[in-house]
This record gives sequence, C-alpha cells and structure tokens, in this order.
Amino acid sequence: MSDHSAKPTLAATPVGTARFDGKDALIKPSNAELGWASDVMAEMLRRLDLRYIALTPGASYRGLHDSLVNYLGNRDPKMLVCLHEEHAVGIAQGYAKITERPMAVALHSNVGLMHATMAIFNAWCGRNPMVILGATGPGDADERRPWIDWIHTSKDQAAIIRHYIKWDDEPRSVPASIESLVRAYQIAATPPYGPTYVCLDTGLQENRLDREIHLPDVSRFAPGVAPSPSAEAVEDAARLLVDAKKPLILMGRVSRKADDWQARIDLAEALGAAVVTDLKTASAFPTLHPLHPSNPSIRPTADTVKLMREADVILSLDWIDLKGQFTLSLGKDVPVAAKVIHCTVDDYLHNGWSMDHFGLAPVDLKILSTPDQIVRPLLAAVRRLRGSDQKAAPKFPVREAKPLPAPRLDVVMSLKDLALCVREFCDTRDTTITGYALGWPADTVNHKHPLDFAGMDGGGGIGSGPSNAVGAALALKGSGRLPLAILGDGDFAMGCNAFWTAAHMEIPLLVVIANNLVYNNDVAHQERMAVVRNRPVENKFVGQEMVNPPIDLIGLARAQGLDGEGPVMNATDFRAALLRGEAVVRGGGIYVIDARVDVGAPGEGDRGHTGGRKD
Repeated sequence: MSDHSAKPTLAATPVGTARFDGKDALIKPSNAELGWASDVMAEMLRRLDLRYIALTPGASYRGLHDSLVNYLGNRDPKMLVCLHEEHAVGIAQGYAKITERPMAVALHSNVGLMHATMAIFNAWCGRNPMVILGATGPGDADERRPWIDWIHTSKDQAAIIRHYIKWDDEPRSVPASIESLVRAYQIAATPPYGPTYVCLDTGLQENRLDREIHLPDVSRFAPGVAPSPSAEAVEDAARLLVDAKKPLILMGRVSRKADDWQARIDLAEALGAAVVTDLKTASAFPTLHPLHPSNPSIRPTADTVKLMREADVILSLDWIDLKGQFTLSLGKDVPVAAKVIHCTVDDYLHNGWSMDHFGLAPVDLKILSTPDQIVRPLLAAVRRLRGSDQKAAPKFPVREAKPLPAPRLDVVMSLKDLALCVREFCDTRDTTITGYALGWPADTVNHKHPLDFAGMDGGGGIGSGPSNAVGAALALKGSGRLPLAILGDGDFAMGCNAFWTAAHMEIPLLVVIANNLVYNNDVAHQERMAVVRNRPVENKFVGQEMVNPPIDLIGLARAQGLDGEGPVMNATDFRAALLRGEAVVRGGGIYVIDARVDVGAPGEGDRGHTGGRKD
C-alpha cells in the first residue's frame, strides 16, 4: 500500500470481554492491518474526520462493521448503536444542528433505507449535512445467498430518496469507493448543506485487497467555501437599507458561530432596523434585544404583521417561506410595497419534487450568498455610507422590557405555566433547547446565544424530537451547556427508544414531556371542520386521546435505562423536578419529566399542540 500520509494504525483499545459489559470493550485483533476493501472505506471515514457513525446493525454492511471495529478500533468514527434507522438519521441531524458538521450514518440495505426515509426528508428540509452509507447486494447475482440476499438487493437503491438528498453514488471498486466517500462528504458539507448517500455493494466490501491502494490527502478535497456576494450587490443592498425609513431584517437560517451572531447584532444596530426571528429555525438574534420588537413564532404574530406592513425595505437572510411570510402578513395576493433584498443559496437545492421551495416571492435584489457571508461586508458598506460606526437610532418602536407573569402554582399546568417555569430555569443557565413542543408560547422565549435553541426538524416529521435531542446532546457533551428537550407526548411515545442510545453512550440530557394526553393539534383541525360543516364541536376529541389507559411515559423512559419522574401535576412540583433533573444531568445522566398539561387551561389556544402530527 502506498499513501500520501502516515500509515494508519489501530487505535489503542482496552482488552476485555466484548459482551454484556455495556462499554463495548474490544479484544485487540492480531491482524489489524489494511487488508480488506471495507478497511479502506473505514479508513476514509476516519480521514474525513467523521467522528461518529450512527447505525442499526445489518448484514448488508457486515464487512464495513468489522472494519469499524477490528481495523479502526471503534474510534473515529465511533459507532452509536440505535434501535431504529430513523433514530440513526435523526441523531445525525441533531448533531449537525449544533455543529454544522456531518456525522456518518449506516443503513441496512433497502429495508433500512425505507425505515429511514422520513428522517432523511427532515434533514433535507432542515438543510443539515450528513453522510449516509447504504448497502446492497451482492450486485453479482451469482454471489447472492438464496432468498435473503435477493430481497435485500435492489437496482438504483438511492432512487427511493433521490428527490431529497444532494447526491448519491454506488461505487463498483475500491478506488471508486474512495472517491465516492470524499465527494459525499464534500457535497454534504458545502452550503446549502444536506444529506448525501453512498450505497456500498456487499460483495465489494468483503473483497480482500489484491493491489496497491492510494489514499488521498483529504485536505486537497475540502468542502467549497460558501458563496460570497459581489461588491456591486453589497453596495446596492447597503444603499437601499441606509436610505430606508423603516428597514426590517428577517433572520432565517444563519450560522451557530458566536462571532457571526455578534455581526448580525452589529448590522441591525448600524441600521436601527427592526429584526424578526422564527421558531422554525435555530436562534438567530437575541429575542429580548430592543430591536427585536415581536416574539418569535412559527407564524407571524400581530406585532410582526405590523412591522411587515410598515417596512419600506426588507432584508431577508435565508428566511424560510418568504412568500408565505408576505401572504400571512399582508394578505393573499396583496402587492408587496417594500423593496425586498433576499440573500440565500437555497435555490441550488430546489428540484421540483418537494415543494420546500415554497411560493415565489417578489424580490428586488436577489443575492446568491449565504447570509453570514454578506453580513460583514454589508455592515462595512452601511457604516461607510452613513459616515459613522455608531449605532443608528431605532427606526421602529423598540421592544419594551415587560415582566412575565408568574406561573399558577397549585393547579394542573397550562402549556403557558410550563413554559414560564422553563423560562425561569433557563434564564440563569447556559441551556440549549433542542426543540419546543408545538404551540410553545412565544412570549416566554429568550434566546441570548446562538446555541440557545436548535430549531425544528425541518420536514415536520413525526417522532423526530427524541433522536434530534440525542444528537444535539452528543454535540454539546463536555461543553458546559445543559441540553434540554421539550417534547410533546405523541413525539416522545413515537420516538422514545432513541433515548436508549443516549443511555448506552452516556450522553447527558434533560427531557421534559408536555403531556396533554391527546393529539391536540388535530383536535384543533377537527374543531375547525366541525365549525365549517356545522357539526358537533364536542366530538373533536374522538379518535384523538391517548387515554384508557394513559401511556406510562416514565415507564417507557425507564425501559430505555433513563431516570425520571411523573406525572408532575403543577408548577410548584415541576420547578422542583427541573432542579432534580439538572442534578442528574450535571452528574452525567439522563432525566425525563412527565409534566401534565391541561389543554383547557388558561394560556391554551387552538395551537396548544404538544404531541402528534406536526401539520
């Protein structure tokens, strides 16, 4: 074997029994040298700095599995064993939300890929990078075992997901697999981010190397630099914004970096512009900043509508569904009077199968750049045109600091009561909320750091909250931040066995279940149907409730090896439960709180959904 860098060696691993000790201990093999095709594939994963690979074991990639264990020593990447393929992809998505880096995923044959499709769609819509390895075959029919290899072999396997991945390949040789893995990483990690898929032939994986293999210097195949705006586009945007009487910035999909966060604040302050954020995306701007006058929410609030109608120049920084924002704020088919600047590279992913390109928004200056590539040059141009580095006077009424009400203490909580307790808890801690239950009261949100909130799952898939939370918590492990997942009861029940991976890998995490015992989002839909059709509104709960018997959510949690308590019925007990949970998580554990929520309590509207379908 020849190589452009140091010859790979097996990482040092403890010697011990490999079964039933919970620590995945390894017996060090005597033949850990590069000798099989799958060893080369594993070596490339290491060189690409893919630190973890989430998987549910499967025979179609048994060769790669052996190489990950006995050639790499189960390190870099380290295997995260999952109980379902959806969870493997969901964990990778949660990890990418925090790090903006790909994780590797392995899926077993066509059947594992079919299990994972919804989670892949979430990652696609969320614009989250990951490298997914599939497997098929053997492609050579003469090598297939009777029955099982035939039903687990398919032609053009990636056709199942091609509409919602960035790129795929099915390499037929070891050199081709090397290039394919490098390209998959490079494309996934180049904005706009997204999943890529490489299908590895079973027979190829299990071939013994019979010739010299040249492994590339991966530093020469790094992901592309994010597109930057032209000087002319920056100048045009700056002039529009400086001349505006009421500039408005829509902060959409932006980076997790602290210096980018500060640059966005500096830009808003240099313009005196109002800023709007959205709970579909991760933290983008401090929500209690004076220039952030309306609460973030999934749909525009009354305050946001007022801002949208008064603005004369709107800067959209990769805002999700810009046309929808105009429709909900101004009215359907109402002309947009403001000049619109839209900065995004999302157009590069639109393919026509998924409608995640949304309606076509009227835009006066479209800039094909990532938002954080334009903020600094735009800030410099604004300051130059203004002739000042000082903050501009606010162009809209600023946000007034208003004290929040206290939660009601000795009654069954509303979602608002629960949210107020969470707000009290998070305000004095560095906490990352991996996801909110739907219907979360927008006036209780306080994002003061780019990692305070990881954003929604992108595709509105079901049961994704647990696995996203595990991936985010993995990325945050050792950071000092406290990961907190706020899940609906339906979301938890559908995906709770994702938490077994967190227990197995000792990933600390605090989980709150906003448990209203019903698919309340669909209750709202059935109420609407009843009103429109003049039918009994009282029937809206039929076919919606998770009662008779109620689900023992803490029993489900304990079955995965987690600690927890509940049902917690009031805010007094919930406050105390949060503190107990924090102590467990700070000690390296996982704690689940079943917090009972009354859907008819004050603060609950027809969006008070805390479980079930995200539609």
